[in-house]
Amino acid sequence: MSDLVDRARHFATEAHTRINHRRKYTQQPYTVHLKSVATMVGEITDDEEMIAAAWLHDTVEDTEVTFQDLELEFGPAVTQLVSELTDVSKVSDGNRAVRKALDRAHLAEASPRGQTIKLADLIDNCRDITKHDEKFARTYAVEKAALLEVLTRGDKRLLERAHRTLQKALDQLGITLPTAVPDSVDPDIPDRSPAPQEHLQRVFMRAFTAGDVAEPVRSFDAARSSDAIREHMVELDLLVAGVRREGAVAGYVLLYDLVGGTCGDAMREFRADQTVGRGASLSSVIEGLTRHEHVFVTLLDGDVGGVITKSDIQKPVVRMWLFGMITITEMNVVNRIRDLFPDDAWREHLTPARLARAEDLYEERQRRDQRGTLLECLQFSDKAEILLSLDSEVAAYGFASRKEAKRVVKQLESLRNNLAHAQDIVTHDWPQIAQMTRNLELRANREGPVR
Repeated sequence: MSDLVDRARHFATEAHTRINHRRKYTQQPYTVHLKSVATMVGEITDDEEMIAAAWLHDTVEDTEVTFQDLELEFGPAVTQLVSELTDVSKVSDGNRAVRKALDRAHLAEASPRGQTIKLADLIDNCRDITKHDEKFARTYAVEKAALLEVLTRGDKRLLERAHRTLQKALDQLGITLPTAVPDSVDPDIPDRSPAPQEHLQRVFMRAFTAGDVAEPVRSFDAARSSDAIREHMVELDLLVAGVRREGAVAGYVLLYDLVGGTCGDAMREFRADQTVGRGASLSSVIEGLTRHEHVFVTLLDGDVGGVITKSDIQKPVVRMWLFGMITITEMNVVNRIRDLFPDDAWREHLTPARLARAEDLYEERQRRDQRGTLLECLQFSDKAEILLSLDSEVAAYGFASRKEAKRVVKQLESLRNNLAHAQDIVTHDWPQIAQMTRNLELRANREGPVR
């Protein structure tokens, strides 16, 4: 194994292990999938950059790693391959069908090397999903049949293998193509009438926008020397700046890019998923920041005028928004418990000690003539414990197991505590911030968790 591939393997393993990332159905470490993809790529090429990218292909999409992290560690060539393999769609772009179409168009433009890696990824995922989740496999197989139509520049051997794997899945599922790609409703999510809190959630999610947290971006003409711009940026304590061509911001530079030549020589182009409109939701901003160190905000004329970094997520308006989203999540849990456990039948799912604590609080509130119910006096973790006692609810919320669900609830409680006590939320709570906002956006659109 070359040094590059070995470093990529180690880097990817660390990144996915850090968030306890596991295969959804088998609960095996996620590196099982990465190794399978890298092995398939290694069987048809000695290209070290391709094999390294195969190990790294999900790091930006699924972990805390950004493209800038990859570039610093592995250089632009490997990073470009990972970029080609990373979805560009955002939840705010539309329903599942719309997002998959955007990602399919992105992969259609990928290099032959990038498409080859994607074929290996498709083969391994198709086998896993068909084996363990027949219901979702019906959606997945049709989507991947459409994707194979644009992966024609990948390695012919893997392309043929992908077609065979997919056809086997279609035969097993009893699907005959062509079949329309299903709409945005996830097959695992029961059809429920909207609760009042769902309307409140949709409104609140869009109450604050990218324009509320963005900082103005300083820009410089592309023809100016890198050395001069670097001096300005150091003086102004800037790590990023826009680059103007013909009066408009056409790209950006990072401080460490400016080494000789002109500012334009060091310019980086904006990636498709790196810019948002001024009115974009904060969930779209957070989704962008899971992939990039900087998200740029466009004005009404389409020109970039602002920039957002993870440090901006510490601002009061975002903290208030996040706290509100957790509160709405808890309200939804309470309403769901009321639907599923009439006449306080939920009591039997709590330990006597936890129930007694809630009863003490309820009595104290009654003494103070405060409105409320016993259920509302439970801790968030107790409410979640009740709801997740049902396997159907564990699946409906997109969890592979009750253990995973409890872990996420614990993380949300930690996030709420850190928000309430003005603690650093980016360092400690970023993964749960990203996952919570993405899944809440999906639920606001009447969809289930992303797959």
